[in-house]
Amino acid sequence: MKKQISCVSGEHEIYCCGARVRISEKGVKVLTEPTVKYCPLHEALYGSKTIDSETVRKSVEKKITGYGFCCARRVFDSESIVAYGASEMMKVWLEKGLVDCAVIVCEGAGTVITANGNLVQAIGARLTGIIKTSLIKEIIERIEASDGIVLDKTNARINQAEGVKRASNLGFERIAVSIAGFQAKAVSEIRKFERTAGLDALVFSVCNTCVSKNDIKYIAKADIACASASTLMRKEIGKNALLQLGVTIPVYALTEKGKKLVLAYLAEFKDKLVIFRTSKLPYYTKNRGPKLKG
Repeated sequence: MKKQISCVSGEHEIYCCGARVRISEKGVKVLTEPTVKYCPLHEALYGSKTIDSETVRKSVEKKITGYGFCCARRVFDSESIVAYGASEMMKVWLEKGLVDCAVIVCEGAGTVITANGNLVQAIGARLTGIIKTSLIKEIIERIEASDGIVLDKTNARINQAEGVKRASNLGFERIAVSIAGFQAKAVSEIRKFERTAGLDALVFSVCNTCVSKNDIKYIAKADIACASASTLMRKEIGKNALLQLGVTIPVYALTEKGKKLVLAYLAEFKDKLVIFRTSKLPYYTKNRGPKLKG
């Protein structure tokens, strides 16, 4: 049964564990069945050993009540959450001066441009793939107070290619941009603009649990890609990787530029690491990683 959540402002749709979810003042509604039946990251964050529509709904409600997701009181906390997340890496790259700005997405705001690494992490810490969002004035105010620029302050539009173009117009040349798998076509548009404008774009492909074979041809043009819970990503993207981060939910560096930035991130990584050569990727370990339904 849906629980009304009064703090939510507007209407938003996201992907969570492969399920499409609508969030509004009326509550959280899971629109499609999750494609994932187990995810170690979901278990670590929300304690769910098995995933169904009910556990998806409860985890999204926890994001709302605990962190103000989709609410005017949204929490902006720059603490690192996962080892190899896009926002965690972008934060380090900005702090080390390896990129000039990041183009990311925030619920309540849409596409955001910023050179503030703490803001990148505060936005992305517990974010999942945002399909569409409604404007939340208080979130935009918080973003702007932290040196963020919102692409569309009227409709909270999500358009990462337009975000890269706006960043270029603002004078940024080395631009890191996150692209969700369900928006993968934007990678080609960004690459075309990169060539014509003389930019240096670092494309980070994220939220890839539900990608199709058609999406793969665009994701292959990224510099770094998260496998998420996708078998297709592991088979088709992992085999072309130059470097793999992690085993449970692998992240692949697909270009020399991506590899160099990943290694720069690891230079600042505080935990212990094991690094070894392999004749081919992706690298698997039995019984590790998400499990899909079917």
